[in-house]
Amino acid sequence: MSRIGNKPVELPAGVEVKVDGNVVTVKGPKGELSQEISDRISVSVEEKEVVLKRASDDRTDRSQHGLARSLVSNMIDGVTKGFEKKLIVEGVGYRVEKKGNKLVMNLGYSHPVEMEDPEGITTEAPDANTVVIKGIDKAQVGNYAAKIREWRKPEPYKGKGIRYDGEHIRRKEGKTGAKA
Repeated sequence: MSRIGNKPVELPAGVEVKVDGNVVTVKGPKGELSQEISDRISVSVEEKEVVLKRASDDRTDRSQHGLARSLVSNMIDGVTKGFEKKLIVEGVGYRVEKKGNKLVMNLGYSHPVEMEDPEGITTEAPDANTVVIKGIDKAQVGNYAAKIREWRKPEPYKGKGIRYDGEHIRRKEGKTGAKA
């Protein structure tokens, strides 16, 4: 029994949900999102909540049930509040700045790394060591944050690199010199 899938998703004021076959479209104050959901899951809008039901108790149907409910819930959260990821850039000479719709990062390479903001995502650089990624699609925000982090993953010896805010980097002890 999927505990997550059985919970109805509450609709806040100003959010409109349309179901067309197995495509769910959510429209709210920040924008519009649509998601294709498994045809084994039925979605219905009842009063001020969205209810999802599965066709059978098969293992795949149970897993799809919880996934579909989470996707619809994230779409509703996205069009009302939006999502945000914060990255911290650590290292001597490492810094980030925003130029138009490009994020320019100096990460110890011979050239600055420039990344253009994808459609539907905005980035900010409040200071030289912080990047804030905002958008209404949770998957897009997380994916873009992971692409930025890929340029310099945090290393365990000095802790240099790009890490998520709140991420703990397990530190290692360096070499000890051989005694002669």
